[in-house]
Amino acid sequence: MSTSDRGLHGHVLGTLGPAITAGEYPPGSVLRTDELAQRFEVSRSVMREAVRVLESMHLVESRRRVGVTVRPKAEWNVYDPQVIRWRLAGADRPQQLRSLTVLRSAVEPVAAGLAARFATAEQCAKLTESALGMVANSRGHRLEGYLLHDVAFHRVILEASGNEMFARLGDVVAEVLAGRTHHEIMFDDPDPAAVTLHVRVAEAVREGDGERAERLTREIAVGALQELDVLAP
Repeated sequence: MSTSDRGLHGHVLGTLGPAITAGEYPPGSVLRTDELAQRFEVSRSVMREAVRVLESMHLVESRRRVGVTVRPKAEWNVYDPQVIRWRLAGADRPQQLRSLTVLRSAVEPVAAGLAARFATAEQCAKLTESALGMVANSRGHRLEGYLLHDVAFHRVILEASGNEMFARLGDVVAEVLAGRTHHEIMFDDPDPAAVTLHVRVAEAVREGDGERAERLTREIAVGALQELDVLAP
């Protein structure tokens, strides 16, 4: 695919994907590739490539003599970072944020407890560095800088758990945190108590205290849910 075609493919995908996840094309809707190619003014090959990506996300399925059919929401790959990003940009953002935050609250405390047992010295150092970076960016409306370190912190927790399934959730958590920031589901400055909790989690992991690491991470998750009650009811 040429550079030009990749740009067109990205445009088609960036328009059609959010439209499907927002419900503009309800489940069962049939999309004709020829009609879509004309609408977007792209070649059939570009349109087919975009459809293949949507199929990989389980948003649509292609049927011979039928066309491209939108699949039920229950069949979507809801862990795909791009699908998460599209859904967070849509009308069901509060529900999507809550669903993902509940997932985090179930997984991350356990991951933190495991990290206290299995984290390497390098991972402990990275965790501390990320927590201190959060502190440094927690005042003065520096949410983008804060986000960078926040994402790094939670990726390390999941990876340091030693559980490959938890580690694969790093991209999911990154999209949740980015979505909260970019869609202004955050206070102008992060909650100081939450920032402090991240520092204490890093300390607990470094000291090998799994019980404390799990408890403190659960407090972070509860706080995140409480923030959603206020900012995205």
